Amino acid sequence: MKTVDYIVVGFGLAGMAFCDQLEQHQKSFVVYDADFPAASKVAAGLINPVILKRYTIPWKGEQQFDKALSYFKRISAALRVDAVDAMPVHKVFSSAEDQNNWFEATDKPILNRFLKDDLVRSSPEPVKAEYGKGEVLESVRIRIPQLLETYAEKLKDQGRFVAEPFEYDAIAFEENQTVTYKGINARAIIFAEGFGLKNNPYFNKLPLVGNKGEYLIIKAPELQLKQASKSTFFIIPLGDDLYKVGATFNWAEKDSKTTTAAREELQAYLSKILLCDYELVDQEAGVRPTTGDRRPLLGRHPNYPQLVLLNGLGTRGTMMSPYLSELLYNHLENDIPLDDTVSISRFPKKF
Repeated sequence: MKTVDYIVVGFGLAGMAFCDQLEQHQKSFVVYDADFPAASKVAAGLINPVILKRYTIPWKGEQQFDKALSYFKRISAALRVDAVDAMPVHKVFSSAEDQNNWFEATDKPILNRFLKDDLVRSSPEPVKAEYGKGEVLESVRIRIPQLLETYAEKLKDQGRFVAEPFEYDAIAFEENQTVTYKGINARAIIFAEGFGLKNNPYFNKLPLVGNKGEYLIIKAPELQLKQASKSTFFIIPLGDDLYKVGATFNWAEKDSKTTTAAREELQAYLSKILLCDYELVDQEAGVRPTTGDRRPLLGRHPNYPQLVLLNGLGTRGTMMSPYLSELLYNHLENDIPLDDTVSISRFPKKF
């Protein structure tokens, strides 16, 4: 029987961030991940600290942003992956009112760190901006697929990564309050499965709604953007004249299949805002693990405390995952209570 501190199920943004917490504290662990399609693996990776539709900061947004930036820089350096790109976001105003709302937001103390209090002054580019643009400061793009792949390869080399589906009926609960899975004994199992939680019999009654997002990858040599552009959708430079465009929101479908409807929606958007030609290169889709109240799902199962959840990161998983992983680690190791807004204890009737 092999003994570890933790078993981690799922290796997207949440699973990777929790593994980093364990490594930082010299805890032993093993990861199970079947390489299922996941929102993390197609996410744009843009860490933008401001909700640009309403010009507000999300829950714990400043703390999350600072934690995420430090975390991604550190693990990129440790893994020797060039994965963090400084990338301003240019918000294309939809109307004169939208522009006025921007300037009102720049006067708020919580926002003036991130919103430039002047319009973008730049030479004409092939993106329509009738009412001008504002610039979001400090934003960055994370090359998520490269980080996930490199980190996973490191864990495989160390014998700490098992590339196979997790079998829930193989869990055995021991009298000493540990848990055993396929010859591995652990203090707890951390489930960081994203929307795969719907297949988890211990947590699948929780209100993980999920919404499908799709992106287009286009090639546009004339576009020449050095920053992300945001109006209805984001246009994010990937290098080599490639751009990621999206993402759509589909609350009905819960799969990772690309659709004609999403492609046509995004292409209709591009036809309205781009003043240059482009070539469609690829289309991607993933289901975001979104909750009904737009808050994460963290904590121990009330009946099986050896089973722990780290999920529900929704559309801001890149920015939230390091912060939430630290909260959960401190809860498990140091008995620091979880905030009621993120704890699964807020859904007592679901267990």
